[in-house]
Parts: sequence; C-alpha cells; structure tokens
Amino acid sequence: MVILDGKATSEKIKLEIAQLVKEKVAAGGKRPHLAAILVGNDGASQTYVGNKERACAQVGFNSTLHRFPAEISQEELIKKIQEINGNDDVDGLIVQLPLPEHIDEDAIINAIDPSKDVDGFHPVNVGKMTLGLPTFLPATPYGILRLLDEYGIETSGKHCVIIGRSNIVGRPLANLMSLKDYPGDCTVTICHSRTKNIDNYTKQADIIIAALGSPGFVKGDMVREGAVVVDVGITRVADTSKKSGYRLEGDVDFESVASKASYITPVPGGVGPMTIVSLMVNTLKAAEGK
Repeated sequence: MVILDGKATSEKIKLEIAQLVKEKVAAGGKRPHLAAILVGNDGASQTYVGNKERACAQVGFNSTLHRFPAEISQEELIKKIQEINGNDDVDGLIVQLPLPEHIDEDAIINAIDPSKDVDGFHPVNVGKMTLGLPTFLPATPYGILRLLDEYGIETSGKHCVIIGRSNIVGRPLANLMSLKDYPGDCTVTICHSRTKNIDNYTKQADIIIAALGSPGFVKGDMVREGAVVVDVGITRVADTSKKSGYRLEGDVDFESVASKASYITPVPGGVGPMTIVSLMVNTLKAAEGK
C-alpha cells in the first residue's frame, strides 16, 4: 500500500509556481493577485481561506481578503463582485462557500467574471470543462487528477466509482475521469445517497473516490484488493482527547481500507493540500492569460 501524499506533492508544485512567479516579476511582469470574499464567521470557511492566503504568500502572489458580515444582502455582495471584476490588478476571484441561506449561491457564482473564476464554478467554465476545452478546472477535481498523475496511476479502461454527486466535486470529477485524456479514459459510475447497495459498485471498482461528507462511510469490506482509494471527505468529529476538541475524519475508514488498497490518500494531508495548490495553478493561468 502506497500513501498518496498530497502535502508533499502540493509543496513540490508550489515551489514550481514560486519559481515561475519569480521569473515573471524579474522580467517586468505583474505579480499574480488572488482576491477572496468571505461572508460570515464559519470556522471551517475561515480556516480554508487562511490556508489559501498562506499558499499565496508561499508562491509569491498578492492576495486580498474581503470580509463581510453574514447579514450582507445579495445585492451588496454582487456589487462587490462586479467591482472586483472591473479591477485589472486582480487576476482571480473566489467566493468562499457555503454562503448564508438568504443568498442564492448560483446568482453569486454567475456574477463572477469567467476569466477570473479560478474556482471553476461559473457555467461558462463548467461548459468548457464538459467539452474538454481549456478552462479553469474546479480545484478539488483538478487536484485529484494531479495527484493521480504524480504517482503514475493507470486510469485508462479502469472502472472509477465516485461516491457523491455535488457540483463541486462528484459531477465534474465524473466528467473529467471519463474524458479521452490522462488521467481519464475511465468507465465511471456515480453513486450517491439514494443509491441502493453501494457496495455492489465499490467492490467492482479499480478506483474509488469518496466525496459524500460522511465520516468512515467506506469500509474495508466494500473495497476489492488492489483498489486505488481517494478520500475527499473531511469532517470535524468531536474528540475530547484533542486540544482542539475535535479530530478530522475522512469518508474512508482508513484502518480497514488501507490494508486492501494499492494506493490511498490520508486525511488530512491528501486531497486538501492539492485543492489549495490547484487554486494557485488556476490563478497563475489567469494572470498569464492577460
């Protein structure tokens, strides 16, 4: 069993980006700039945004964080997005999700200039991705592809079972894994909360990608020998033995699955760091596109 080390892989990619930025600035080019919008005080969202800010500093990007109270109106938020859209110094813009219930997330995503949508959520970019055209890929699926590529995992002709159908991970990943490309060329099955007898599908899988947000859902008896297992889930579970009062758990029961898997991602340190570095890659692409 081999650990798919997202932390080490992301650090390697960040060093490559930092060198490109150094050369770009030395040649008189503009330093890439990522702007983020954070609404409310959700602890997980603040952690994610903080990680993105630190990654920007590591690779030499400028970054700006716009904080707003949870009570901000949808109209005010869209006005701010339009302001950032018009700022030529900003290359990439992300709005941290989830948003408060009174705000329509689709309306917010649609308000972002597609050329600055480094999260890859805008319908224009989703459409290009579906057709296999060059675009900003959603950060988590993109990070998973990069990790599979880094370890040279064979995907052509393999059966990939994705558990989860979100627009952020499951659906785009299913499309990307089925495209005529590497990593790709898979036969893809999407399972979700209404799928009956999920283990019938996972036991057939060469590659399992779990992205449903249910701690420890995938057990060892659901996985065949030699499967590649990618755990996208990360949930805070109460744990009084920890100083923080919680521990992080993935969607895969690591102990029972690791002994059967040929490759497996840890939680934390697997998909999470790859998601953040993919956002950095997209921001660099956005800056180079100007």
